[in-house]
Amino acid sequence: MKLIARNKKALFDYEILEKFEAGIELKGSEVVALRAGRANLKDSFARIIKGELFLLNAHISHLSTTNAHFRHDERRPRKLLMHRKQIDKLFGKVSLGGLTLIVLDMYFNAKNRVKCTLCLAKGKQLHDKRETLKKKQADLEARAAIKRTRGY
Repeated sequence: MKLIARNKKALFDYEILEKFEAGIELKGSEVVALRAGRANLKDSFARIIKGELFLLNAHISHLSTTNAHFRHDERRPRKLLMHRKQIDKLFGKVSLGGLTLIVLDMYFNAKNRVKCTLCLAKGKQLHDKRETLKKKQADLEARAAIKRTRGY
């Protein structure tokens, strides 16, 4: 598994409830750009439109060597590939209330196909975000203290 892009901000802004794997329908120039690592998932999310799952607001930039006439739209909606039963299950959970579909990371699997980790998530409140920052700071301080006592 070769990681292409990761949405780090999603882990801070959302509480992850469930994870799913989905394929992505891409054009050839997009796959070449992904191999070069030119993807950004910062504000991306997924939406179910007319019974199909789409990745919205994901940025896959084109290469500098691409002809101007054959360039893809960098922020176009991309279809996500999942089984019908999984999409229906997601639709039921999202429509119930308060849940969002976000993309955590994008990667090449063993068969060189582009996959993404789709998550069912709930937004965090401000006090939850502060708690996350406090916990992260405490972990850093604990690691530093252990390092000092061992003499590394």
